[in-house]
Amino acid sequence: MPTLVIVESPTKARTIRNYLPQGYRVEASMGHVRDLPASAEEVPASYKEKSWSNLGINVENNFEPLYVVPKGKKKVVQELKSALKEADELILATDEDREGESISWHLLQLLKPKVPIKRMVFHEITREAIQKALKDCRDIDENLVHAQETRRLLDRLVGYTVSPLLWKKIARGLSAGRVQSVAVRLLVQRERERRAFQSGGYWDLKALLEKDKNSFDAKLVTLGDKKIATGSDFDPNTGKIAQGRDVVLLDETQANALKDRLDGKPWTVSNTEEKPTTRKPAPPFTTSTLQQESNRKLGISARDTMRIAQKLYEEGYITYMRTDSVHLSEQAITAARNCVEQKYGKEYLSPKPRQYTTKSKGAQEAHEAIRPAGNEFRTPQETGLSGHEFSLYDLIWKRTVACQMANARLTQIAINLEVEDAGFRSSGKRIDFPGFFRAYVEGSDDPEAALENQEVILPTLQVGDHPNCQQLDVLGHETQPPARFTEASLVKTLESEGVGRPSTYASIIGTIIDRGYAQMRSKALVPTFTAFAVVSLLEQHFHDLVDTKFTSKMEQTLDEIATGEAQWIPYLKEFYLGEKGLDNLVQLGIENIDPGVAKAVNLDNLEATVKIGKFGPYIEVMEGEEVITASIPMDLTPADLDPEQVSTILKQKIEGPEKLGLHPETGEPIYTLIGSYGPYVQLGEVSEDNKKPKRASLPKGIKPEDVTLETAVGLLSLPRLLGTHPDTRAKIKAGLGRFGPYIVHDQGKEGKDYRSLKAGDDVLTVNLERALELLAQPKRSRGGGRGAKKPLRELGVHPDDKEPINIYDGPYGLYVKHGKVNASLPEGEKVDTLTLETALDLLAAKAATKKKTTRKSTKSKTTTKAKTSTKSKKSTADSKTKS
Repeated sequence: MPTLVIVESPTKARTIRNYLPQGYRVEASMGHVRDLPASAEEVPASYKEKSWSNLGINVENNFEPLYVVPKGKKKVVQELKSALKEADELILATDEDREGESISWHLLQLLKPKVPIKRMVFHEITREAIQKALKDCRDIDENLVHAQETRRLLDRLVGYTVSPLLWKKIARGLSAGRVQSVAVRLLVQRERERRAFQSGGYWDLKALLEKDKNSFDAKLVTLGDKKIATGSDFDPNTGKIAQGRDVVLLDETQANALKDRLDGKPWTVSNTEEKPTTRKPAPPFTTSTLQQESNRKLGISARDTMRIAQKLYEEGYITYMRTDSVHLSEQAITAARNCVEQKYGKEYLSPKPRQYTTKSKGAQEAHEAIRPAGNEFRTPQETGLSGHEFSLYDLIWKRTVACQMANARLTQIAINLEVEDAGFRSSGKRIDFPGFFRAYVEGSDDPEAALENQEVILPTLQVGDHPNCQQLDVLGHETQPPARFTEASLVKTLESEGVGRPSTYASIIGTIIDRGYAQMRSKALVPTFTAFAVVSLLEQHFHDLVDTKFTSKMEQTLDEIATGEAQWIPYLKEFYLGEKGLDNLVQLGIENIDPGVAKAVNLDNLEATVKIGKFGPYIEVMEGEEVITASIPMDLTPADLDPEQVSTILKQKIEGPEKLGLHPETGEPIYTLIGSYGPYVQLGEVSEDNKKPKRASLPKGIKPEDVTLETAVGLLSLPRLLGTHPDTRAKIKAGLGRFGPYIVHDQGKEGKDYRSLKAGDDVLTVNLERALELLAQPKRSRGGGRGAKKPLRELGVHPDDKEPINIYDGPYGLYVKHGKVNASLPEGEKVDTLTLETALDLLAAKAATKKKTTRKSTKSKTTTKAKTSTKSKKSTADSKTKS
């Protein structure tokens, strides 16, 4: 009889199946097979009458959880039970973290096996790792299970008791979460700081100097031996120079007067300084740093980063992607150092192997860092990956390799100059040895380009030299409010504060956006009015729940439960049933919180009150004895609302929409309005005969007050016909859609080909010639990349399928491409000398190695037990990212 191995997902099952001996059968649990009831419908009939059944936790009986098999998992459980009947041994091979341990424990409780049981763990899916894990099986770690169960119960207690309170006091559909609410508060606190911020203005001078035909810049730093004021000298609460700062604050008049005084005066070098510095490579990726860099470099959200990384792990490309550790195994260090030596040469190796120590608060589980899988790292080109999967693997490969490279050696250069009583400074940087910069520069997706940007070359200058002043400019500056959080900076802050776990950040940020607590604007997370109202209520009545220190201490306690240092039941009792426990706080909130107060959002500098209503936020003002209310557009946030906006919204409500004029053809009136989705123009009035008059949103950048009758008529005429395509005779139109202005080549059944209009193009005036020009350009993919890359040389076609074989230049050198197969050119081979025959040999060799690594996919097609659906795949991913 076979040994049954159970993992979480079909992808992981397909991959691991190739590395197990004969007689092993691998099945997928599709994530968690049991959980607390998600709705009243899932509560068993025998528990329906229990007062705690909807909560799913019997708090009076040591917090006994009610676990049920979700409807969608019953078939999976039945199939696993059937498979177990044919097995003589059960191996639980779910992930090695708390969530994976919990899945194994639940499987054990459900399946009740009568055969021997083993728990197998591994952090990468390679032949060596799986075979080693088979020899080192262990029992289920009860402490890890208790830690996960405690977290799950805490999340349920918070979500199922505080969320209904928010529904009663603010609005239906709102949610509170143990980590989610802390993250929302961080966004709101930052926005409050931005609203309270007072900008300050200051002026200085910038000189363009020249020595020996080499130009360089210098900035004014002192005047009369006193420091010139910069942004850091201002008090953000007053917009004035902070108390105790002895600096010179120049206004525009004074700066211009100084410029005139210095004009034509001699410049002298008063001091030069060169300071050697070194830069060390960053440690290999943890879950948190991968999410941050993926967002910064690739523009991929935390949620998508984790989805892609999970796929890369399950397909055997990288090690386990949920880890707080920066540790690398000896085999990984050796593999990385081999890559450095082969690609960059011995001089780019660090003198000794580097090993990193984890420093983040409450790092859990002794995993390895995220790195390419195996004893030898496949280069990104050797993987056959594409799109975001290729980009993320490439990022992980570069970061891992760079961590074993030599330090970058730089020289910081400072030159001080004097002209009259004014002191100027010029700063430069020289890269003496690039070291790891050759492979990886944080925040940059092109190391070679980043190297150029890192250097600021200054001419050779000695004390007493007199460079020529070619130009002297007066510059004005305004201090800026603190930057809003991006996904990357929010993840970094949550981790540094010890709030939550990096593996949960992706789902938390996704929930914050999905539930309407924040909008994403140019990568920045902007909190909404709902976020302000909810955070205010929680701060006043549930302060600990949104306090970073309290939440961090909670994570530490979960860590102690995982190691057996703390008991889980006493902790839950204190948290929920204690004198200051959550249950008491919720009861007090139900009695004492006034919904009218809770719904109100009070913003500085606004006389009007903002309230949260059933259909979203609205403005409320008193007009004599009458209360006037007006809806706030959905895309408007506290950051945008000012007295002028309030006046415009109220004016439309009181006086009705502004009439632009009459349509020249129909004679109907055209109005400008502001609706839930922003400003728009409307043809005609709403009436019984015309319930849905034609409307058109205003393009970005056009304000309602700037709309003319001509513009409105043009917008209402969209989409407009530009002409027909000379090749297909199909219509080409210009229109305005959800993602902005566009042109479309409409070929009917053949499909539609869209292109976005570029900056400078006007949807109302773009012509057929320009449309054809745009349609001729390669279509940009969703990931931001372009379509087909231009080859360096076309060699011919493949004799088997007549598909082209071309030579391309990639980040790692020259390669030939046929279909999806890429093969690097051998050392010494050149673009001009490579023949089609040689290319065919290279591609055949590469295809053969590729078949070996992908044979697992072919074999899995004959397995019917691992069937899955889009819905079940989602549940697998979701089960690993619940917060």
